[in-house]
Amino acid sequence: MSGIRRQRAAFNAVFVFLVVLMFALPVTAAAQQAAGSQGFPQGAARGTTAPNAQRQATRIPFIDLQIREPGSNREVAFSVQLLLLLTVLSLAPSILILTTSFLRISIVLDFIKRALSLQQVPPTQVLNGVALFLSLFIMWPTYTQVYDRAFKPLADGQLDIPGAYAEAEKPIRMFMYRQMSNDTSTIAMFMSMGKMEKPRTLADVPTRVLVPAYILHELTVAFKIGILLYIPFIIVDMVVASVLMSMGMIMLPPVQISMPFKLILFILVDGWGLLTRQLFNSFL
Repeated sequence: MSGIRRQRAAFNAVFVFLVVLMFALPVTAAAQQAAGSQGFPQGAARGTTAPNAQRQATRIPFIDLQIREPGSNREVAFSVQLLLLLTVLSLAPSILILTTSFLRISIVLDFIKRALSLQQVPPTQVLNGVALFLSLFIMWPTYTQVYDRAFKPLADGQLDIPGAYAEAEKPIRMFMYRQMSNDTSTIAMFMSMGKMEKPRTLADVPTRVLVPAYILHELTVAFKIGILLYIPFIIVDMVVASVLMSMGMIMLPPVQISMPFKLILFILVDGWGLLTRQLFNSFL
């Protein structure tokens, strides 16, 4: 009974509070209106919440985009240059991947991940980040030459855009050619497919031939390194599989048993350090 009485008392209190609130709100609103009609207190900042009567509620700013005929050949050339610049910026990630050391490093890191039988560790984003910063470290002398010979003279007004492009192209072409100096078969293949004369020097090789030749060369070198990385880990897999079969554990996956041994072997030989050092030396 005491519980019921308490509930009734609480209900009555809430009901009385709501009734008082209903009667108090109109009085408060009337007081605020009266205070507003008398003006703001002395020293207070004046303000208003009334909308501007001169501005329409549905008025939207108008954005004008005009397309007209070019007035001179310079305007036509500028429009074409702007279009080419936007195209190059959209292809910048592909250019960064395919004309630098990023291609070889990223493929080798993916090979070592698969050789260790790792599925999600390290993530692909981490490996791409490692490959990116290693590429910046390796390509830094080349990019320094591009800045000194092309970008800085262009910013100082000493070169125009075509001249800056030609100067920026030279260090990158030299880097790609140095990687293929021991094997120029890919260059010869693309030159023969394009029905071009046999080049005598690097200057005789067009950039449209040098870039795809460099890509195929990097893919070949990366796969050769991947094969060499796979050999010791395949031996570990074979030994573990043979031991499990001799013990009659046919249903137990050998990968689950061999993966810890491969990780231990990789850590003991300082695998990351050796891999990074050999990748760096392969570009010298």
